[in-house]
Amino acid sequence: MTQAEVRARTVTTIAGLRELLAERRRAGASVALVPTMGALHDGHLALVRRARELADVVVVSIFVNPLQFGPGEDLDRYPRTLDADVASLSGLGVEVVFAPTVAEMYPDGETGTRVTAGHVGSLYEGASRPGHFDGMLTVVSKLLNIATPDVALFGQKDAQQVFLVRRMVRELDVPAAIEVVPTVREADGLALSSRNRYLHDAERAAALTLSESLRAADAAASDGLAEVLAEGAAAFGDHDDVTLDYLVVVDPRTFLPVNDDARGDAVVLVAARVGATRLIDNATITLGPTGPTGRRGQPK
Repeated sequence: MTQAEVRARTVTTIAGLRELLAERRRAGASVALVPTMGALHDGHLALVRRARELADVVVVSIFVNPLQFGPGEDLDRYPRTLDADVASLSGLGVEVVFAPTVAEMYPDGETGTRVTAGHVGSLYEGASRPGHFDGMLTVVSKLLNIATPDVALFGQKDAQQVFLVRRMVRELDVPAAIEVVPTVREADGLALSSRNRYLHDAERAAALTLSESLRAADAAASDGLAEVLAEGAAAFGDHDDVTLDYLVVVDPRTFLPVNDDARGDAVVLVAARVGATRLIDNATITLGPTGPTGRRGQPK
């Protein structure tokens, strides 16, 4: 059977997924897991295509995890489009869609055991969304234990999430490789996000401020941290519909803010509210007084 002929099977129980994957492993198959909350877009599909290159069996999980939503966040209105999501995966070689209910994942209600994200989890997105990363790491840990994949794939757009998942896997000796896929963008530079569908036309145009800010920060990278922050923040000055939450430059090894005199690779993180919708983005730059700036991950 060719990749295009493989039809995804939807599994809704933990026992059912484990049984199916055990059968495939007995036949010598390797397994890749792509964890998602659904409302799939081309960014998710890029993860799926890469997963297909890395493993024999691709599992896409679709689960809107209540543990990572705080009071007043968009849990109830977060898009749930399972039928469309499964259709979008057809022909991509996805063998299994794991779509459990909340009761299946948390049969006793909100679990009393959580994976904690520590100090880094309280910064940036964690400061704006207290408890978010504890909830994210807890469900990712559960998914890794349920599917026991050889490799799990995440998108670079959620850079803080990627850092925390990699650290968790390393520190807890989880036997899964973590593969990070570059951010997928629209032609005008807007990073793909399931929340983009909340934006009306004027807000969609205003949302470009995030990628404009990252381009401005990158252009100033050779002049050092102060210029990066100043130029990145200045991009928000002419947009009344966009409210900057944070703009910060972090060390990719620790995810802590860099020193004033930092040189070398760094990650610029930006978050802003566009109308009622909160968006994030990031780019890798090279801080330093000489030489070309880095271009990995920069919006085009």
